[in-house]
Amino acid sequence: MKSIILAGGCFWGVEAYFNQLKGVLDTSTGYVDGNKKNPTYKEVCNGLASHAEAVRVVYDEQVIKLEQILEQFFRIVDPYSINKQGHDIGRQYRSGIYVEQSEDETVITNYMKAYFGNKYPKVQTKIKKALDYELAEEYHQDYLKKNPGGYCHVDLGMAKKEELK
Repeated sequence: MKSIILAGGCFWGVEAYFNQLKGVLDTSTGYVDGNKKNPTYKEVCNGLASHAEAVRVVYDEQVIKLEQILEQFFRIVDPYSINKQGHDIGRQYRSGIYVEQSEDETVITNYMKAYFGNKYPKVQTKIKKALDYELAEEYHQDYLKKNPGGYCHVDLGMAKKEELK
């Protein structure tokens, strides 16, 4: 099993999107790339904590490869946007890919350079080591399963039929 942490705006939609994919075994919502331990949602929203909302995706690389995870991620985020995804605006909505296995960093960089081509220098999605992922509060875990009518900036239908569980 492998894992990657993805920040792509509001974590509710990112988590719900990845949960529907074949090969994704588990997800959790949390906070990453910030200035303090154990931030709360309130602290992240009001700027006391500088974290991004993120989702840890645990996947079976025999079923879904890292490059396929990245392909899915770039379907649902605007990689050129700074601190904004959909209608969500703020530092906590910046996009980023946070690696937990150091060998993934080269794979991600190479993928992004090939995927974006000459537009790669304009991409605002950052690639960093995942040094400080903290779980979000329980009510954020599987939020859209618990609240089917909840707000979501992600089009959950963007996955192709053959990619779904």
